[in-house]
Amino acid sequence: MPTPISALIVDDEKPAREELAYLLKSVPDLTVIGQARNGIEAVSLIREKAPDLVFLDVQMPGLDGFGVLKRLVEKKVKLPHIVFATAYDHYAVQAFEVHAVDYLLKPFDKARVNKSISRARKFMEAQPGTGERLETLLDQLGTRGAAPNKLLLKTGQRLLLIDSDEMVYATIADGVITIVTRELEGLSNYRTLEDLQSSLDASQFWRVHRSYLVNINHIKEVVPWFKSSYQLRLADRRASEVPVSRTQTRRLRELLKL
Repeated sequence: MPTPISALIVDDEKPAREELAYLLKSVPDLTVIGQARNGIEAVSLIREKAPDLVFLDVQMPGLDGFGVLKRLVEKKVKLPHIVFATAYDHYAVQAFEVHAVDYLLKPFDKARVNKSISRARKFMEAQPGTGERLETLLDQLGTRGAAPNKLLLKTGQRLLLIDSDEMVYATIADGVITIVTRELEGLSNYRTLEDLQSSLDASQFWRVHRSYLVNINHIKEVVPWFKSSYQLRLADRRASEVPVSRTQTRRLRELLKL
């Protein structure tokens, strides 16, 4: 008889959760015992329900998939077996294959989901413990004790990874975040500037305006503006000018001793 599995689905997108739950209904001896809409809920449900297997979305605003694992390790919670879910087949996929049960690319495919379940059963029978393997993954990806240092940019049909230090600034318009580097410009997978900012070094990235997040190391010039306000001219190829809100003007004066 197949090994019974209790499973938890973690994804910030409701359609993705529902699609995966639907596909898992037909899997014998597997029960979905809960769904989490974000990383905070995931940590709470994993602690409470101790599932055998978690389908964990990698890209989530705020506490992402790796952040969930890091938080569980910090709280000394026994780590479940993990199947990572991602829309992006990027640098971490090789690590997923080595350290996790499996990974699934979105949109989900029924045959691929069934293959992941089969792999999960084999892992559970052969390697009941998963903690050391996933802790090694956290160390390799640099998520333990440090903010994620990679950002995803979508430009045309390409998905590019940059070091966070390369970001000159980010801006949001109509709910879409654009990240600008010295040479590149692309769309971010973050949904709010607050979420993006929370993943970055607070001493380096400054929310100068409700629509702009700036890397202070790429400020090229401070331009006096009307009514004692300022704009920042940045070191990207367009020499972009970003407004400093009135509430942040005081911090600018303190930062630059104006």
